[in-house]
Amino acid sequence: MYSPKLESLFRRKGIEVGDVIKVTKGKKVYEGILMPRIKLGDRNCLVIKLPNGYNVGIRYEKGVKVQRIKKGKPIKFVPARARLRKRTGLPTVSILGAGGTIASRVEYRTGAVFPAFSPADLLLSFPELEEIANIKARRLFDLYSEDITPCHWQLIAKEVAKEVRKGVDGVVLMHGTDTMHYTSAALSFMLQSLPVPVVLVGAQRSSDRGSSDNLVNLVCATLSAGHSTLAEVMICMHGSMSDEFCYLHQGTKVRKLHTSRRDTFRSINVLPFAKVFYSDRKIEYLRKDFKVRDKKRKLKIDTRINPNVTLVYFHPGLKPEYVRSLAKFYDGIVIAGTGLGHVSTNPLKDRWAHSLLPALKELIGSGIPVVMAPQTLYGRLQMDVYEAGRLLNEIGVIGHGCDWLPEVALVKLMWVLGRTRKMERIKEEMLTNVAGEISSVSDPRAFLF
Repeated sequence: MYSPKLESLFRRKGIEVGDVIKVTKGKKVYEGILMPRIKLGDRNCLVIKLPNGYNVGIRYEKGVKVQRIKKGKPIKFVPARARLRKRTGLPTVSILGAGGTIASRVEYRTGAVFPAFSPADLLLSFPELEEIANIKARRLFDLYSEDITPCHWQLIAKEVAKEVRKGVDGVVLMHGTDTMHYTSAALSFMLQSLPVPVVLVGAQRSSDRGSSDNLVNLVCATLSAGHSTLAEVMICMHGSMSDEFCYLHQGTKVRKLHTSRRDTFRSINVLPFAKVFYSDRKIEYLRKDFKVRDKKRKLKIDTRINPNVTLVYFHPGLKPEYVRSLAKFYDGIVIAGTGLGHVSTNPLKDRWAHSLLPALKELIGSGIPVVMAPQTLYGRLQMDVYEAGRLLNEIGVIGHGCDWLPEVALVKLMWVLGRTRKMERIKEEMLTNVAGEISSVSDPRAFLF
């Protein structure tokens, strides 16, 4: 959508996307088709397609005049029509769309880009998929990943379960990359005893860019969902800056670590489950500690969740008053602490240091669990080594011995609080490995992998 100011102007003048308009800015006059706003573009910038086929953006400001020349054809996405053949000998993979930049189609009259979700659209955009699996596809919603909430996790889990119960051989979820690792963690807890793989996939570069990673990622994800022996929730993304292979990362042990690189996703404290080769269509398994697909296994789904949990990164100068105030808004707190699991406790009674112990003790005493996670990401919490950790242990902060990621601890606490509010049971469930979030042994190779 354009800005409210422009939308109001369009309503007053009866202008709709697809109409031919004239824009006068100073001595320059532009005529062309009003285009949909570019998703990442300036909302106050009019985008029109000139008669020569080029698009031009004109910032709407004081003195700019806009008028409609003639009514145009609506710019809308028409799903591709194709008769899909079910090929014998190939697995059936369900592809669900939850947003992101991985799949899109161009409306060629104007050049507008629309998400592609139907099986025919996907096969038109990615014909290689037809060689790998019989494709089912549908759209759940189309959101930026930062707009996805715990309620969306519940919806996704239920829709994935529907597909699994229909007997598909695997599920692929197209998702924006920024919060993909939160969703993979949530699905790992909500979908227990999976009989087939569930693979999340996205793209760091949009489909209109020559360097897009969408084709390789989606082909490798579909190959993994249909042909791998795994029955886990996983993320499939580029394993290097080239288009050679992707990694299959465990859903509770993966993190986005770079803003723009195509190999931004890395497994933390463990190796990836597997390496998936794009050209050769081969899967090389790097671990053996995973559930193997078994379509006789009965899926268990538990989407109960309490979203009133927050994640706070400890930093020098964090105020006890702020920590106390969290009780007004949240039922659970995850703290990403320093080192082996520390926050300021001021055991030496320094005049300028501020201990968070009294504030944390008050939270725990009022029935609000406090969970520790390592802000270093790699390594394991050892809260019995230094005095700060021992003091936090004594007041009931949960996390000693765990190597979970801060985001995973956040999602797990939401999931646990959806099931119980009893402090002893919360501690017991948090410290129980449910979906591989707590490794029995951290793999030292992972840090250098």
